[in-house]
Amino acid sequence: MHKAWVLVTAAIGVAVMGTAQSNACTPENWQACKGKPWVDGDTMETPLGSKWWPHPIWGAGDEAGSTNWYTKPEVVLRALREADKGKVYKLGQPYDSEMPLFGSRRFTLRIPGTPTGGPFGANKIIWHDEFLATEVGQVGTQFDGLGHIGVQAGAPGDKANMRYYNGFTEAEIGDAYGLKKIGADKLKPIVARGVLLDIAGAKGVEMLDAGYEITMADVRLALEKQGMKDFKFAEGDAIAFYTGWSKLWKKDNAKFNSGEPGYGMEVARWMAETVKVGVTVADTWAGEVVPNPDPACAFCVHTFLQTRHGIVNQENAKLDELVRDKVWVFAYIYSPAPVVGATGSMGAPIAID
Repeated sequence: MHKAWVLVTAAIGVAVMGTAQSNACTPENWQACKGKPWVDGDTMETPLGSKWWPHPIWGAGDEAGSTNWYTKPEVVLRALREADKGKVYKLGQPYDSEMPLFGSRRFTLRIPGTPTGGPFGANKIIWHDEFLATEVGQVGTQFDGLGHIGVQAGAPGDKANMRYYNGFTEAEIGDAYGLKKIGADKLKPIVARGVLLDIAGAKGVEMLDAGYEITMADVRLALEKQGMKDFKFAEGDAIAFYTGWSKLWKKDNAKFNSGEPGYGMEVARWMAETVKVGVTVADTWAGEVVPNPDPACAFCVHTFLQTRHGIVNQENAKLDELVRDKVWVFAYIYSPAPVVGATGSMGAPIAID
């Protein structure tokens, strides 16, 4: 009797374990991820829950996403009102081959011949040209366009069900010579009111740790410490997060790339749904927390903000001078390079106080 009971109990245990595993949220079983922070809606039509297209604000077929805010005069004028002291800050890191690069990305610049050309004419003109080999939209102070991040919603390799912003599919946009839709050339120039949140300062540290998730409590604390407790965010604002991680830039690239502090889904939902943010900005290489506390999340904040909501993202921004001068609100100006079909853009955004 005892032996039989042990066998029955073991069988029940195996069955329960099998059921638990079959109900686990995994890459192979994303339908079981219902209720996860990055999932919306009551149905698991996609790994993000309900389908996200057409965009509820910008409509079917839109390719500019949150940069559409900067076609609205009231949003641009709100930004320009903050540029009342005339001081300009360069928010881009210098580009060179020794900067930290994600994964196996490379940045290689060569001058073919010195000088490259000339002399010509009686004035003996000579010149230099450069040849640049790099992932032009995804290195340095990089800017994620809307064709950078998507979701595999169907069977592996099914390009008709690889979905991006506004429901565009890999079959529609993919091309070896540049994206056929939602390339960086479709983004609007950005003139936003920038709001900087010094999360490291609010927590009383020089630098947050990798894996530290910025919460709404941290956002409120930073606003209070900055004398902005009652600050009212508005549609199209650019929200910047200072974590201190930029102190590692070209000083400890291995640590810089090993992970990062950043915002999680709680803050992402606030930005997307309450503020309706135009741009997210961070001094880290992804903006979001890495690693995420939930091991099932692989850059799920990216897919929520960019794929679902069409919100563009500025990474590796140099925010230290703004923090030093306590410039918390400013005009943020950036025009993504209109490289046709690019996934993002290099460049140096500026802040004007």
